[in-house]
Amino acid sequence: MKVNLIAHSMGGLITRYYLRYGTLDALAGDGAFPIDMAGAEKVNTAVLLGTPNLGSVSSLQSMLLGHKVGLRRIEPEVLATMPSVYELLPHPLTDWSVDPTGKDLDLDLYDVATWKRMQWSVFDPAVVGRLRARSKSASAANAYISALQAYFARNLERARRFIWSVTFEEPSSPVKFVVFGGDCALTPARIVVEPQGGRSLARLFPEDVQHKLPGVDYGRLMLEPGTAK
Repeated sequence: MKVNLIAHSMGGLITRYYLRYGTLDALAGDGAFPIDMAGAEKVNTAVLLGTPNLGSVSSLQSMLLGHKVGLRRIEPEVLATMPSVYELLPHPLTDWSVDPTGKDLDLDLYDVATWKRMQWSVFDPAVVGRLRARSKSASAANAYISALQAYFARNLERARRFIWSVTFEEPSSPVKFVVFGGDCALTPARIVVEPQGGRSLARLFPEDVQHKLPGVDYGRLMLEPGTAK
């Protein structure tokens, strides 16, 4: 018996992965990802609603700033413990990071060295400071921070494999796809990396850019029609 799947947002990515590979873990094997359509034989129609097939800059913003839920915010160090967040990051094929002129910086978001160099998420001194303040001892803090950063690196690698595994062209599929896009609300599409005080700082919204260059429309540069979340 076949079923019909209706998937929203990241559920669409999971559906596409399942159709290609079944329940195979993205970290399994050597990363070659031969597409055997293991899940397709069990599905008739897949309906995708607002699926970020090329990732979401909003998810990157959440990993840097935290994610607002109601009147509170989930802090970056908490989001870093959620494996699914990594798999929503911008696709390597997109120009998600630019300099103040709009030039693509071609940063590798799936290389942990990028996060360390930019001091993002669990490598942000402010985040590390909060983790140390919550620990009962320096040794406990060091052990937890080390484990969290290693976990972060492992999830980045899983996300890299996951994203590329649903990018490769698949053979003819018996599954019928019905795809619904966004509502064309202005949505974050790029961040601007701006030099300041010897560091490269991420500007996540047009109003955050400190030294705007004449002739550059940062609203057009950083926002595009999509599904705001």
